[in-house]
Amino acid sequence: MKTVIISAGLAGLLSFGTGAAFAGSLDQPIASPPPPTAPVAPPAPVQLGGDWTGGYAGVQLGYGDISGTGGADGDDILGGVHAGYDYDFGTFVLGGEVDYDSADIDLTGGASVDSVARLKLRAGYDFGRFLGYATAGVADVDTSLGSESGEFYGLGVAYQISDRYRVGAEVLEHEFDNINGSGVDADATTLTIRGSISF
Repeated sequence: MKTVIISAGLAGLLSFGTGAAFAGSLDQPIASPPPPTAPVAPPAPVQLGGDWTGGYAGVQLGYGDISGTGGADGDDILGGVHAGYDYDFGTFVLGGEVDYDSADIDLTGGASVDSVARLKLRAGYDFGRFLGYATAGVADVDTSLGSESGEFYGLGVAYQISDRYRVGAEVLEHEFDNINGSGVDADATTLTIRGSISF
């Protein structure tokens, strides 16, 4: 009888151990690693500049202040037209322009300034929709004393309202020596507001 009880007890223990072994295991199946993914392309570099390449034409309105030898001084409103072409190299912009301002600036001493025409070289930095630039070139002034060529330099800024329209402002310093042999030298400062159409 004892043998039967011991045998039954051993059988029960074996049965329990086997069931426990099959009921759970410390060796859980290992999840397979996810398939390799294609490398993510780096984001495209941010383009700081807009596109200023192309021709443009427009009008300007502003103010001229002239200081000449012998007290030939005066100031008044002036306005005119301009046309040019820019090439955008990325953030550097290079271009050329011609412009013409009509004026009726009376100078003390009886002389007057009737107009000024300019041939410009422009070089600037592309800030996106904003363009800041320096400009210089040759100017020809027409006065009651006659006409004379001189040089000018200045700074300007332009803003693209849209791909077609732009506005801006420009300040220029001019120097004219011995206008038409009269012995009169003149320095002129002009400040204009500009509006242009791109094409």
